[in-house]
Amino acid sequence: MAREKDLNPHSPRIRKLRENSQTNTPTSRMSSNQRDNHYPNIPNSPRDYNYAPSSPTARIRHRRRSSENLAEVNRSNVSRVSNLLLGDRNKYQSMWIRTCSSLWMLGGVMFIIYMGHLYIWAMVVVIQIFMARELFFLLRRAHEERRLPGFRLLNWHFFFTAMLFVYGRILQQQLVNTVSSDRFIYKLVSGLIKYQMIIWYFLYISGFIWFILTLKKKTYRYQFGQYAWTHMILIVVLAQSSFIVANIFEGIFWFLMPAAVIAMNDVAAYFFGFYFGKTPLIKLSPKKTWEGYVGASVATIISAFFFANVLGQFQWLTCPRKDFSTGWLHCDPGPLFRPEYYSLPSWIAPYSPWKEISILPVQWHAFYFGLFASAIAPFGGFFASGFKRAFKIKDFGDSIPGHGGFTDRMDCQNVMSFFAYIYIHSFIVNQYSVEMILDQISRGLGHEEQKMLYVKLGEILQDKLEGMF
Repeated sequence: MAREKDLNPHSPRIRKLRENSQTNTPTSRMSSNQRDNHYPNIPNSPRDYNYAPSSPTARIRHRRRSSENLAEVNRSNVSRVSNLLLGDRNKYQSMWIRTCSSLWMLGGVMFIIYMGHLYIWAMVVVIQIFMARELFFLLRRAHEERRLPGFRLLNWHFFFTAMLFVYGRILQQQLVNTVSSDRFIYKLVSGLIKYQMIIWYFLYISGFIWFILTLKKKTYRYQFGQYAWTHMILIVVLAQSSFIVANIFEGIFWFLMPAAVIAMNDVAAYFFGFYFGKTPLIKLSPKKTWEGYVGASVATIISAFFFANVLGQFQWLTCPRKDFSTGWLHCDPGPLFRPEYYSLPSWIAPYSPWKEISILPVQWHAFYFGLFASAIAPFGGFFASGFKRAFKIKDFGDSIPGHGGFTDRMDCQNVMSFFAYIYIHSFIVNQYSVEMILDQISRGLGHEEQKMLYVKLGEILQDKLEGMF
């Protein structure tokens, strides 16, 4: 009976509890649901509980529990939907930022290409410096470096020394032709180029000795780790990016075409994956999908084939640069940039206003560029993704809004530039030419040796002419 008396909603004990709670929360302004939630353990009416008076252990059963669970489910569904909407909104916002950054970069690159070969080279060098900076700071530890003053300067010493070595071959071919009008400067520059290998070697040895002298106890592991990491950066950044510069002087076309097909593939993969992506492609990049990979491959190959025809119409892009001058180029277009005409098939000709189409031979080379850019070059991005996962970072830097750092943008470009260099020197550019041989003779042989070469060539030609008759 005592338990039944306590459960009675009109009992003095429950009335007192309600009066005490009213001092904190006015119930006159509450709804019925709010009052129920405000007094979870106090019954409002005998209907809310089923109890047996004869049972000493009567259980309280909430009939509103089902509605409360339903409300919780509804609230969870609403929160889930709101999260999806928020993610969708962030998705489109990220897409907008990425698009604006891409247009900004495209405009800047177009302006630099208009300026000419030297400005493109300068752009590549600046990108290399930013990439090296991002990678140098990736494994940096402030605690150790506070104990090693000037240690970061040593990394940059190795970087610029390696840059001198990498670009030495390009300097040998173009720099002498630029200053050949002045005899004294010609000899000075020729001497510097001739001995640039020994200059580079002693610069590297000085850095090596500098590293040995800066070794400190309790930081050996960190210093040797940074030494190895620096040389890996030199291989990844300089060794591959230098092929981009080598392609520039063969003609801006051979720089722009590989870079363009990578950009085409990247943009196409982003949009195909954005709208149609469902099947994951590789675990290293969860956002990459098979739909984006296949769709980008088809779009890249087709776009590369037609884009090569557009670029091939401009001599400024197709003429090679033999010196470091900045003037406009005019040259006789080679056979790769002379159109060839093909008649349309008989089943298409009646429905087409054209009876034949013109195709530049270079378009077939662009087809292979597009095929490589869509099938193989993306693995450079997968490698970078795995590398970032190993170090638990999202991007290498934040220099480009929506894209990350310069290293994030150049991962596939480095792979593509290496392939383009090998392809050009295997199938397009002759390894030896009259101009190249004459340039080596003028720079490498003295006057007496040149006279001896002239006599020997005359004898060889005379013997061949006598053998013909």
